[in-house]
Amino acid sequence: MNPNDNEPTLGAAPSRTPAGAPPAAWERSVLERLVMDIVAERRRSRRWSVFFRLCVLALVLAVVAAAWRGGEGSGTAASGPHVAVVDLRGEMSATSNASADNIDASLRDAFASPQTRAVILRINSPGGSPVQASRINAEIWRLRALHKDIPVYAVCDEACASAAYYVAVAADRIYVNPASLVGSIGVLMNGFGFSGLMDKLGITRRLLTAGSNKGFMDPFSPMTPQQKQYALAMLEQIHQQFIAAVKKGRGSRLKIDDQTFSGLVWTGESAVQQGLADGYGDTRSVARDVVHETRLVDFTRRENVVDRLAQRFGASIGMGAAREALPQGWSLQ
Repeated sequence: MNPNDNEPTLGAAPSRTPAGAPPAAWERSVLERLVMDIVAERRRSRRWSVFFRLCVLALVLAVVAAAWRGGEGSGTAASGPHVAVVDLRGEMSATSNASADNIDASLRDAFASPQTRAVILRINSPGGSPVQASRINAEIWRLRALHKDIPVYAVCDEACASAAYYVAVAADRIYVNPASLVGSIGVLMNGFGFSGLMDKLGITRRLLTAGSNKGFMDPFSPMTPQQKQYALAMLEQIHQQFIAAVKKGRGSRLKIDDQTFSGLVWTGESAVQQGLADGYGDTRSVARDVVHETRLVDFTRRENVVDRLAQRFGASIGMGAAREALPQGWSLQ
């Protein structure tokens, strides 16, 4: 008998193991590797399953915690005499935490608390939307008229400029740090113009409008002198609204000169000298030395994660449906 008869040869069908006979070494090796691969795959699958379950659990807990908070400040259930604090931080816009909706709601909660002795609006913002600032300014004046026994103090941190200062002037008094950046009583509209570059590159802008001035702020189209004059007139109108708000809030304390409304920003020290602010202080020192109440309660409304996720989900669905309804080649902007 040839000793190599049991080994498979090239071109020949592999020999079958007789029923009841032990498998050959190479068959046993293949089976062992197959079993080990199956076991390893199941272990990996189990680990990933546990990982994803933990992620889902963490997300659910975060959503529940956000829903429990309800988007409101921690002072909604405050008891005992206190100074109510509302934070205005970051750029002011309709979609930021420093929006008029959030700040106005926080202020209303602060004034509505029966044990509030004073309200401190703690500001650290470079400015932003004049519309949001105007709305907050008007709401502070309204609340001051309704609650004449509750003073409002603006406390400026690192920055209280432009639209943020627009808000601050509605307070009874403004306190700053000597190194704070205060003021910037001006309005700007910025952007870029690429029409000259496009001419050099031989690119033509295909902008179709209904209305001769509809695209006058388009950065890829030239701006005519008439359009520039119109934009400057708009800025001047908003600037005068800002100036009127400052004069109303600061009154005779304001020392007006040629630079007061030029858009310059000043240090807190210069702001006090010019009547843009009343003195130096931070949140705790104002509560302690001015209000004579050391207990601080935060009424700032925080962003609700549940609402934000729902809004984004709803907006995504709405945009998708709108794109399907539009004719091919159209876009939403």
